[in-house]
Amino acid sequence: MRIFANGWKGFVLMAWLPFALSATTATEDSTMWMTVGEQRFAIALDDNPSTRQLLTRLPLSLEMTDLHGNEKYATVQPPLPTQPYRPGTIHNGDILLYGDDTLVVFYKTFDSSYRYSRLGRIDRPQDLAEVLGRGDVRVTFTLHE
Repeated sequence: MRIFANGWKGFVLMAWLPFALSATTATEDSTMWMTVGEQRFAIALDDNPSTRQLLTRLPLSLEMTDLHGNEKYATVQPPLPTQPYRPGTIHNGDILLYGDDTLVVFYKTFDSSYRYSRLGRIDRPQDLAEVLGRGDVRVTFTLHE
């Protein structure tokens, strides 16, 4: 068996592999928190350009508006990078970006044909609908390492 079966390309890969395995990103080492009143929710972040750009803006406090009895949304400026996809089913606790400037926190599960960029998901969203309540609410996003 040859160690460098792929010639110089195999050697470069083997030399680079330890660095790739040890590299971490802000989203792997950080927890984003969402606070509503006295309740705090941990958010598992997706590692993508939208999330990385959002992290640079924390702490961020937003007046979020209720829409359709299943989500809260607020505009963020300047716009964030996007990677839109059509999730089909949106789940309680999903945190998505609509367009390039609308941060959305979903507190009910439902089907949707809209396109979003995924930011993350609240770890334990069971009480989210109750905590967010009806109408507009102030939500603060923070980062703790």
